[in-house]
Amino acid sequence: MNTLTKPPGSLGRLEELAITIAEMTSDEFPTVTPPGVIVFAADHGVTTEGVSAFPQEVTAQMVKNFLTGGAAINVFSKQISAQLKIVDIGVATDIEGEDLISKKIRNGTANFCQEDAMTKEEAEKAIDIGFTQAEEFIKKGVKCLILGEMGIGNTTTSSAILAAISGKDVQSLVGFGTGIPKEKIVHKQQVIERALKARKPDPSDPIDILVKIGGLEIAAMAGAMLAAASRRVPILVDGFICTVAALIAKLIDSRAANYMIVSHRSVEPGHKTAVQLLEKEPLIDLGLRLGEGSGAAVAHPILQSATLMLKEMATFTSAGVSDKKY
Repeated sequence: MNTLTKPPGSLGRLEELAITIAEMTSDEFPTVTPPGVIVFAADHGVTTEGVSAFPQEVTAQMVKNFLTGGAAINVFSKQISAQLKIVDIGVATDIEGEDLISKKIRNGTANFCQEDAMTKEEAEKAIDIGFTQAEEFIKKGVKCLILGEMGIGNTTTSSAILAAISGKDVQSLVGFGTGIPKEKIVHKQQVIERALKARKPDPSDPIDILVKIGGLEIAAMAGAMLAAASRRVPILVDGFICTVAALIAKLIDSRAANYMIVSHRSVEPGHKTAVQLLEKEPLIDLGLRLGEGSGAAVAHPILQSATLMLKEMATFTSAGVSDKKY
């Protein structure tokens, strides 16, 4: 790094990032192209508690939007020449589409205020599906994995999971998600508190957390991250929901976090806590809160810049440039 034609440290975090990616991949001149994006879609029974600004049917409608290329993640995936998969792992209604990967486990989770969100077998199956989908991508040559999600109600689920893992007060973690009014935030917090009191998830047991208060797409993202880590492929972590999935993956295997890079700082209040628990520092802060993997896709060119710097910049010797004298 210090032999490149620049003052040492002059490219700041790009230099740290280049070293990090080289360590992750065990490659002196790593590459993060082509990237692969997997969007997992699933519904959440807790929406019946009135925690979202949008009705549950929006999940299926947005999946159709993904399939026709009209969503933000379609635009940003195309921009970075990413391969894109859309996976139905638990949407409440049946969806048809030529490019849809149908791996539906059940028609959405149960309302975890009333009962467990899913069974242990369903949680493990969701992790396995995520693992397999990522593994297939990596076998096709994907060099950087981006995970996205779609599921009305999943900020409530993610906040519940984060509260269970962190032990922090729900009030400090819960935001307005898809845009609920301020007066509804208190209701959302109360719903999560009721669920945690009723379900009592074990904060040290990722499967127990998923079973009691989890989401199928969150479990699948965690599984996909485990697959990428096992293949030493960098994982560019998206916003709040994806970061919570990363915490689940870390609980399953702490080594998985060594292959994660947090792409951006979400405006969801719980994201700060989630990032701290991952022991990471986001690359950018643009006030994003969309999900879908969109923030990670926007940040991907930064990873590419870091790797190209290593590969293509001249050294002082090759360029015939004098190095510093002191």
